[in-house]
Amino acid sequence: MWLQAVLLPCIRLYLCGVKVLLYQLFNRAFALPDLLKQNGKVAIVTGGTRGIGFETAKHLASLGMHVVIAGNESEEGSAAARKINEQGNEGKAEYVFLDLTSLKSVRQFVHAFQDRGLSLHVLVNNAGTMLVSEKQTEDGFELHFGLNYLGHFLLTNMLLDLLKRSGKHGCCSRIVNMSSATHFSGVLDISDLNRRICYSSHGAYSQSKLALVLFTYYLQECMTAGGFSVTVNAVDPGMVDTALYDNLWSLAQVLKRPVAKMLFRTPAEGASTAIYTALASEMEGVGGCYLYNGQKIQSSDISYDSELQVALWKKSCELVGLQDA
Repeated sequence: MWLQAVLLPCIRLYLCGVKVLLYQLFNRAFALPDLLKQNGKVAIVTGGTRGIGFETAKHLASLGMHVVIAGNESEEGSAAARKINEQGNEGKAEYVFLDLTSLKSVRQFVHAFQDRGLSLHVLVNNAGTMLVSEKQTEDGFELHFGLNYLGHFLLTNMLLDLLKRSGKHGCCSRIVNMSSATHFSGVLDISDLNRRICYSSHGAYSQSKLALVLFTYYLQECMTAGGFSVTVNAVDPGMVDTALYDNLWSLAQVLKRPVAKMLFRTPAEGASTAIYTALASEMEGVGGCYLYNGQKIQSSDISYDSELQVALWKKSCELVGLQDA
């Protein structure tokens, strides 16, 4: 049981990492093309206080967008917004508190945003954590599942009506879910999403990223079936030198440092595919895709399992208290 539940997820995750590093060794990082101005449009970027999220928020603001940086570090978030605004962008950034490990906080954030009467054209679900020891959110969910996936599931669903109203034919609202190559090693058991049978931080992280891809595909089907001008895509940023790796084992941390300097992408490079997906004219009306290094690629076989997509959606609705629509 221990071998299957703990050791194998660890091996699979690190093998995924090796494959990504080999790709990055022989392939240049995706370079963003020139993008059209987005004056007057509004975006929300979760986890936008640093790393990939900050670079995403900064670029969106530089193109004229009003960017709401949503995160749970108030001092860091305010500093990030101030730094972006000091650069004299045509748009602006602001920080708003959001704790994705709290369903109450997600609801409060959405209600406050709705009360402002703003439109919403882009939602980038970027915030995440990786390889933390076994912990639970305040609502009792395993931390990776609760923060990386379930908080974003509720946030997206509560903002969906606003995204539908903001999108128009030929100018869709866009949802970008930040996944990872580790989803290829992910296993998702609907009966044990909190991974209580035998905990593995590697398995929990991979599961949360697989859940985001399954969610992406099912939600896009719903938007298409309803005729709504909203697209939903999943993005893999590659291996990026950010604080996400701070929870690696001690030996892995030592090995990671020299490798990161040579092979990891910078946060700006890691953000490029998410920005492209959120704004590029080539992605207008294009949804239900998995993008890596600026290209649409195939995600894992299991991520296309329509029965699993439906099962996860229904279970997620149950867990967050949403009516399955």
